[in-house]
Amino acid sequence: MTICTPRRVERRGSGRLFLGQFQVPVGIIAILLGIGCTAKRAEDGAQPAAMPEAAKAGDAAGPSPAVAVPDAKNDPTELPAVSWMLKARAVENAEAKTEAEMKPYTEQVAGNGVKFDMVPIRGGKFLMGSPQGEEGRKDDEGPQREVAVDPFWMGKCEVTWEEYEQWAMELDLQQRDKAKYQPNPYDQLADAIARPSKPYSDMTFGMGRKDYPAICMTQLAAQMYCKWLSAKTGRYYRLPTEAEWEYACRAGTTTAYSFGDDPDDLEDHAWYYDNSDEKYQKVGRKKPNPWGLYDMHGNVAEWVLDEVAPYEQAAEGVLRNPLVAPQAEHPRCVRGGSWDDDPEDLRSAARRGSEKDWKMQDPQIPQSIWYHTDATFVGFRVVRPLRVPTPEEARLYEPEVGTVREYREAQAGKQ
Repeated sequence: MTICTPRRVERRGSGRLFLGQFQVPVGIIAILLGIGCTAKRAEDGAQPAAMPEAAKAGDAAGPSPAVAVPDAKNDPTELPAVSWMLKARAVENAEAKTEAEMKPYTEQVAGNGVKFDMVPIRGGKFLMGSPQGEEGRKDDEGPQREVAVDPFWMGKCEVTWEEYEQWAMELDLQQRDKAKYQPNPYDQLADAIARPSKPYSDMTFGMGRKDYPAICMTQLAAQMYCKWLSAKTGRYYRLPTEAEWEYACRAGTTTAYSFGDDPDDLEDHAWYYDNSDEKYQKVGRKKPNPWGLYDMHGNVAEWVLDEVAPYEQAAEGVLRNPLVAPQAEHPRCVRGGSWDDDPEDLRSAARRGSEKDWKMQDPQIPQSIWYHTDATFVGFRVVRPLRVPTPEEARLYEPEVGTVREYREAQAGKQ
C-alpha cells in the first residue's frame, strides 16, 4: 500500500483498562489473552445458552473461555481488529482466497436479525480525479493520477439506521437482555468496543429510520462501528479509502457520473436537491451503478478514511492503494454528494471536507467525538478487503483511540 504522505495517526498505549468507561466485560479479557493479540484468529467459539435460532447461525461450537485477570494491554478498542478477531462466522459465499472466487454475499449480524449485502469489487487501475474540462470541476480534483486498487467487497447500500443503531444505541445488548441469553465470545468482543454517549436529540431529525441511511456520525464513530462489526462477524470491515471509493463509484467509467456526463439523467440514479423533498430517502430505490452499487451518487455523502489533501503523484508508474491519514479533526473527506447538493457535487470525482460548523448545535462541553449534529447529509458504507491486513498495516485504518480516551477523561464519566 502507498501512503501519500509520510504521516500516521499516533497510537498511544493507555496504561490502564477502561472497565468503567468502555464497559469491558471480564470475560472478554480471557478471550483476548487466549488469542494472544496476534494475527492468528481463534478457531473455536462458544455456543451461548438459550440463544435464539437467529443467533446460532454460523457459530462454531467449542468450550467457553475461562475468566482471567483483566489486563490493560488487551482492550480491543485500543488494538487493531485483525489482532483479536475470532474465526469468521459461516455465511454463504462470504469467503474467498482469490479474486476469482469472490462472490456477492449477505452478511448476517447474528443475534439481532440484521442483514446487509456486500458486492465484490475486482482490483484494477483507473484515473482518479477529473479532467480539466469537466463541468463543475474543482481544483482539488486534480491533477488526475493513475491509481491501482486491490480487490475488496463493498456494501451494496449505505449503512442504515437498523444496522448502525445495533452498536450506537446498544440495541444488540437490549435484544440480548430481553431474550435472556448469555453472550457468546463474538458478543463479548463486540461489547468491549467503545460506544457513543447517548445523543441529545433524535439524530434522524424526523426524516425517517427504517431502511433510511444513518447520518450525523463523525468519521471516528463510523470507524468504530466497523470495528464492532468485525467483532460480531469475524470478518474485517472498515471504511473505504478515497481511492477505493472513487474506483467503485466510477465502476469502469471515465465520465462525470457512472451513468454518463449529462446531469439531466440524475433523476433515475440519485437523490439530490432537485428531487429529494429536502430529506434523505430510503436506500436502494434508484438505479445502481454498473457494478451494482446503489446511491453512490447522492442520498447521503459518505465518509472515507482520508483527509482532504492535494493529490500526490507516484514517483514512478502507478500509485498503489493510496491513503492520506488525517492529522487534524478537519477537513476529513466525504464523497458522493447528498440529498442537499446540486448535480455538480454528485460527480464521481467530487470531494468535500468536514468542517467545524458540522457540530454547531452540539451543546456538550467538550463537544462530542461521536456526532456531527449539523451534518444531516453525511453517512457511510463499509468495505472488506480480500487480503486481510497485518496488525501493523491495519493501524492505518483504525479509529483514533487517543481521541476517545481524551474525550472520556474530559467528560469525567459524564454521559
